[in-house]
Amino acid sequence: MRARHIAAAAGLLGLLCVPAHAEARDISRDTLAANDGWASYGTGTTGGAAADDDHVYTVTDRAGLVRALDHGSDTPKIIKIAGTIDANTADDGTPLDCSDYATDGYGLNKYLTAYDPRTWGSAKPSGPQEEARQASAARQAERIVLPVGSNTTLVGLGSQAVLKGAGLQVKNADNVIVRNLDLRDAYDCFPVWQPNTGGLGDWKTAYDNIWLTGATHVWIDHVTASDQGHPDAAEPTYFARNYLRHDGLLDITNGSDLVTVSWSRFADHDKAILIGNGDTATGDRGKLRVTLHHNAFTSVVQRAPRVRFGQVHLYNNRYEVTDGHRYSLGVGTESAVYAENNAFHAPGHIEVADLVKSWNGTALHQSGTLFDGYPVDLLAIHNAYNSGSERDLTADAGWTPTLHTTVDSAAVADRAVARGAGAGRLS
Repeated sequence: MRARHIAAAAGLLGLLCVPAHAEARDISRDTLAANDGWASYGTGTTGGAAADDDHVYTVTDRAGLVRALDHGSDTPKIIKIAGTIDANTADDGTPLDCSDYATDGYGLNKYLTAYDPRTWGSAKPSGPQEEARQASAARQAERIVLPVGSNTTLVGLGSQAVLKGAGLQVKNADNVIVRNLDLRDAYDCFPVWQPNTGGLGDWKTAYDNIWLTGATHVWIDHVTASDQGHPDAAEPTYFARNYLRHDGLLDITNGSDLVTVSWSRFADHDKAILIGNGDTATGDRGKLRVTLHHNAFTSVVQRAPRVRFGQVHLYNNRYEVTDGHRYSLGVGTESAVYAENNAFHAPGHIEVADLVKSWNGTALHQSGTLFDGYPVDLLAIHNAYNSGSERDLTADAGWTPTLHTTVDSAAVADRAVARGAGAGRLS
């Protein structure tokens, strides 16, 4: 197949030499199999499989990727990423850092001085430094937020395809596939301080590695998403709060629907997967139908996932819980989580009761769960040990999944996911 090679370096002409990457087969025209989760519902998910040869691209830098994405157009397209692409680069390939985006006199020390709660109080930041922060943030967003349009397949070549510093945004798009990509460090240079009249307040960041907003029929497969390069734990503390630089690894919000996330790895992060972004977002009712299967959650603090409103099938996933863990399954408002045959591993001081958190939820179906190799009942233990701080959950999630691949035992899936989940592990 003829592919178009897009070069970003200024003045580069002729053919672009693309590094060789060994791969067992060309996966770029793969489509989601029938019955493989919610994304297979109805018309299914085919991504850019219908693209003609003129819309098959191999890209090696940000400028080439931006051209191939075509401002998020609906034209069927296949985009193959070779090697490492850093979103924080200029059009000529020059690396950019936070100082390159800062404008209008913004400075972190000035910002901290202006909005120190001891002098500023609990009001929302406003004035010259907050305006300068917003202008600086907009400059970074223009570089790193990359829109993915309908009928697109975005796939990594070989075992070392990396997209660094980017926030992939699938907004109001349908029929999208993202596969075999290592998505690293969607790093926010300009977090905003959010005071809290009842407490310390907190730092809020802007970017997710992948954000689905109003998106439908999306298949995410063999992706690795992490903070690699800039862990939040290494960031300083300002106003007695950790200066967070990352938001979510994957957010599925604003009426997104019919999503399958499979054989992916979410690692070394605070907030992993958010499904539904607000308790009052009642327009999400009947949407946010998501399947999560054969995924690995490693050193994730919370939201694996946290769910509001959606019907979420969670099966054959592997959890490696470490220090700092808050909860894994967040059962939120009007959520309908159907969890089966998942395996958890945890250090001795973390207990089964720590795995589930109810955020105004009412139900959780669970079966076949293993905790350090032993069968446990997440629902019964949650209800027994919540000490009245959370309402008891019922076992009736109100639905039974029918769109799924073979549901293996938790033990079998645990071993398979340890070997096969994440980018570069496609068989």
